[in-house]
Amino acid sequence: MHGSESAPAPGASRRDERRGAGIAAIVVTTVAWAFPPLILKQTSMAPLAFAAYRLWVGVALYAVMFAVTARRLRWATIRACAPGGVLFALDIGLAFSAFKLTSVADATIIGSLSTVTITIGAARWFGERLQRGDLLFVAASIAGVAFVAIGSSGTPSFSLVGDLCALASVFSWTAYWLFSKRARANTAALEYMAAVMLVAAVIVTAAAPAAGASLALPSKADWAGIGAVALFAGAVGHSLVAWSHQHVEAWLAALILQSLPVVSVILAWFILGQTIGPVTAGGGLLVFVATATLVVRAGRRDPGRFEDADTTAPNP
Repeated sequence: MHGSESAPAPGASRRDERRGAGIAAIVVTTVAWAFPPLILKQTSMAPLAFAAYRLWVGVALYAVMFAVTARRLRWATIRACAPGGVLFALDIGLAFSAFKLTSVADATIIGSLSTVTITIGAARWFGERLQRGDLLFVAASIAGVAFVAIGSSGTPSFSLVGDLCALASVFSWTAYWLFSKRARANTAALEYMAAVMLVAAVIVTAAAPAAGASLALPSKADWAGIGAVALFAGAVGHSLVAWSHQHVEAWLAALILQSLPVVSVILAWFILGQTIGPVTAGGGLLVFVATATLVVRAGRRDPGRFEDADTTAPNP
């Protein structure tokens, strides 16, 4: 009979629509997070000065959220979350320096190694499973990064210091992620991020002049860049990811976010005219495939492994 095939249940249809919207939100976030390296390239500010202003704008945004929700940030919470703020300050200083100094391809592809170090760190700290087969993809990721660095050396946009900053940021982000996972067990997300942002803002503001960076008021163009990074890449991006957690499998969200370096490289080519050679492109592809495979393997073993999917990519 022609009517034997039943139509999808209304509830299933709504779930599919929300899942589609959640995937779209992750894609939009991936594009938004691809822009900070390009903005840092074009700003006239030193990386630490830009980071200081970006962090204080973030503090202001959290202050508004606390006022609207009638919450208070207690001193005990700040003290408990302070190590996270220190690590976040270190990471944002290193990452922004890498964005400013070296090519967008190097900074973002090397930074994507955080998936590897987080996987290894979580296995040691939290007893999460790391299978022998995973080591093959870990090795492939490291080899890919080596190809990226070798292929970029000698090009106008290459900087050894910038590449080293990107590599150091992999470990600072991993340490921040591991601490955050443990701290978030006892602290609500909003309170934790507000405390981290405040501590990081104080540290970077103090460190910037010591590093020779001027904290003079930014130009209008620089304010626009700071606002774009803090509001769209920061607040809007993380809000979209947080909302999508309810509708999209965590491992799938993490996998989509893993394509961030690819989007950044394409935008850098289109906007900044930065091109990459075949060795760099091949290394980047190897890193992407290896880290994406690690995400899928970990997600299949433990569906909750990437519950905070946005932590697989450095925070802009």
